[in-house]
Amino acid sequence: MSFIDRVLQTPSYGWQNSNGELIKPTSNQIWSELFSRINFIKTKKNWLNFTGWFWVLCLLPFPLILIFNYLTPALFLLVVVYSMAIMGTHGTIWYHRYCTHKSFKFSHPIWRFITQNLVVKVVPEEVYVVSHHVHHTKSDMPGDPYNAKGGFLYCYLADTNHQAIATDLSLEDYDRVRKFLNHTGIRMNSYKQYQKWGTVAHPFYTACLWVFNWSFWYTAFYFIGGHALACTIFSSALVWVVGVRTFNYAGHGKGEDKRQEGVDFNWKDMSINQTRPGLLAGEWHNNHHLFPGSARSGFLKYQLDLAWCYIYFLYKIGAVSSYVDSKQEFMDKYYTPKPKEVALDLVS
Repeated sequence: MSFIDRVLQTPSYGWQNSNGELIKPTSNQIWSELFSRINFIKTKKNWLNFTGWFWVLCLLPFPLILIFNYLTPALFLLVVVYSMAIMGTHGTIWYHRYCTHKSFKFSHPIWRFITQNLVVKVVPEEVYVVSHHVHHTKSDMPGDPYNAKGGFLYCYLADTNHQAIATDLSLEDYDRVRKFLNHTGIRMNSYKQYQKWGTVAHPFYTACLWVFNWSFWYTAFYFIGGHALACTIFSSALVWVVGVRTFNYAGHGKGEDKRQEGVDFNWKDMSINQTRPGLLAGEWHNNHHLFPGSARSGFLKYQLDLAWCYIYFLYKIGAVSSYVDSKQEFMDKYYTPKPKEVALDLVS
């Protein structure tokens, strides 16, 4: 097998059958895989899988406190805006464009640290980055960790069932995995530590960063607006981390070919451009699959890209030293303006 085929843990039901076709597990198989993978008592190498769900459980009290004590129409609106726009855009900036695709570079580690902790932290970098490289290599094929053809639940629980790195990598393969993450600033395990913990991320570092992040943001929002505002923001984090799990299923047509001429320009996989994720989080997904290394994915006039706005702003103030922008290449290779648009350009 190639490196990309062996870098992730194979689920108990497998990726593909003997004919090379995607194995579509039953709901029972998916749930069984989930509970097996978060069982850190069975093996400490499940600690990172457990951590993601532990963070979700820790967020559950906040919406209950908010609903029964503080909720107002204004705070409800803030939950929507913070979860869908602010946390969504941060996910695109940090996990997607920087950590995974290295589409821009920070001029100093302090800017990297600020961007990393710009919102309430709910996703460990390792869970996202390594599996996303596999996703781009094997999009909509067996082995894609969130293959929409596997069904909604297959995608929704993919962070636990399909995105963890293999626990038996050779030293050479482990070094290759570390290179996926060495620019992110996280503390990484040595190979000996990896053999003990089964992850790139060091558990102590992960726990300390989580405690720092949550303590800082709860304190900051408490001083701004009391427990009401702090509970609102942490409720927003829960909404986002629960909702974002649905994205790749919808972003790849829910397992069907929903690409449209003139809207989607990449025809190598089933990714599609969606208006809501695009406008709210800069996630023009079909454009991104066409140019994954670009710091901008909103190429057309109507494609607002808030993630790109943040990156470009940091560049203008010197916090970002360089970036990749594939807009002109996209326009030259893929986009032909309609006759009416050409006429308007000539007039202007």
